[in-house]
Amino acid sequence: MESTVLQWVATYGYVAIFSLLVFGIVGLPVPDETLLTACGFLIYQGHLQPIPTVLSAVMGSCCGITCSYLIGKTLGWKFLHSHFGRILHITDARIRLVHDWFDRIGHWALMIGYFIPGVRHFTALVAGTSKLEWPSFALFAYSGAIIWVSTFVFIGFHFGPQWAAILALVEHNLKIASVILGAIVVVYVGYFLWKRKKTVNPRS
Repeated sequence: MESTVLQWVATYGYVAIFSLLVFGIVGLPVPDETLLTACGFLIYQGHLQPIPTVLSAVMGSCCGITCSYLIGKTLGWKFLHSHFGRILHITDARIRLVHDWFDRIGHWALMIGYFIPGVRHFTALVAGTSKLEWPSFALFAYSGAIIWVSTFVFIGFHFGPQWAAILALVEHNLKIASVILGAIVVVYVGYFLWKRKKTVNPRS
């Protein structure tokens, strides 16, 4: 897959960068970080220009995460209120709970989620399903896209021929960080639900 992606970039240039990131952010198996870091290396070699590369990558990322948000806002919302949603005991109260969580700290999940494998697809869907307002979604999701794209393109450009080794090291550390962050989120959600239960039923 990685060699195929890089071949598409070599053949179709900025159009390939944009298209691949749209599909990758939506959830298809595109090696996004490898693509971005390789683009930085191609800038280093002089095969790509910096501004068009970053712009096409940011635009592709923004379009992809917007598609995920809209899918969650339309199909996801219908699913929650369907027969299947009732089977899973998804109530309006629980949906409001997720919405309230996004209003407090979920915005940061949209931004940080780009750096955590698999999370960037999930956060946009949840944001759409919870009916997070568009301005809030756009501010954090698009800012995250700019930071994410710039980081990995810079790695490829700055480290040049060593980009693959540096990328492997970065991805390893991100996986460790994602496990730690996941544990923190689980503890936070558990504490929040316990506190909410105590508030509703103080005698329990």
